[in-house]
Formats: sequence, structure tokens, C-alpha cells
Amino acid sequence: MSYYFAIVGTQDNPLFEHEFGTSKQGGDGVARFREEARHMNQFIVHSSLDIVDEVQWNGGQMYLKHIDRFHNNYIFCFITAGSVKFLLLHNPDTHTPPNASSRSSAATARTSAYGQSASTTYNPTAPAVEEAIKNFFVEVYDVWVKTIMNPFFKLDMKVTSPVFRGRVAAAARKHL
Repeated sequence: MSYYFAIVGTQDNPLFEHEFGTSKQGGDGVARFREEARHMNQFIVHSSLDIVDEVQWNGGQMYLKHIDRFHNNYIFCFITAGSVKFLLLHNPDTHTPPNASSRSSAATARTSAYGQSASTTYNPTAPAVEEAIKNFFVEVYDVWVKTIMNPFFKLDMKVTSPVFRGRVAAAARKHL
């Protein structure tokens, strides 16, 4: 599974971006987005901001859960108290598994419209998935608050700190 995490400021400007892969179930933590689709990640995340604007005032929660889907990409959102948006694009199946050659050609031919095989289904609203993503967002939010408390940090300023990037990556390894 591959992830693209973005922090979007109050003026809808990107403040931070990070790509990573899953570290659970034997994952190596490397994002495996297809090269022809990699440049679309920022566009997909940015296009989901319209949906965030619609639903952010409905319930009053910070974690908005699964808000959008584009082909095989699922977008989750967390809104901070200062209206900064954490967006996570999650692509559950980006490459054919290594043992795909052992499957029959009929099984390989049966794929859904989103590129997943018929035998594997992914549910972004499953409690385990939502809990892991929520825990990731909460941990990143804690690091975010500590970062913006710096007196040299200004509102809507890009985050370039390698310490911040390392802590986001550690949260991703821990929860995703």
C-alpha cells in the first residue's frame, strides 16, 4: 500500500508533502505509486478540498474520515483547530503482487474497474483501517502543534524541518 500525505494551509496552499509505503505486514515503507500516476497525487488531494469545505462544518469533528475516492485512491482528512488540513491519499493496490505469476490467467483477467483483483477487496471504512489512520493523524497533529509553537513559524509557512519529516515518517511506520 502506498500513501501520499499533505498538509494544506488556510489559503489552500501546500505546506508539507510526504510519500511513504506501508510498514505493516512485511512492507518496506517505500511508496509504490505508478510513475505515470505519481504526478497526479497532488492534484487528487487538492481536488478533494472542495468536499472538505462542504463537510467540515457539519459535525464539528476534527477527523473527517474517508471523504473522497478517485479510481483506486482513497482520501482521508483531519482538520486542525486552526483550519489547516491534513490529507492522506491511500492507494491500497498499486502493483501486482510478486506471486501473480502463480495465478491463473482467468483470475488475472477478472479485475474490478479500479484495478483490484476480484478475490481481494479493500474496505476503507473498516474499523481497523479507520483506527490506524486516525491514530496516524493524531500523532502527526501532536508533532504539528509542537512545530507551530516555534516563535519563528508563521501561519501558512512551508514546513521544511527534517525533524518534522522524520517524525511524520515514524508515525507512518508505527500506524500504517
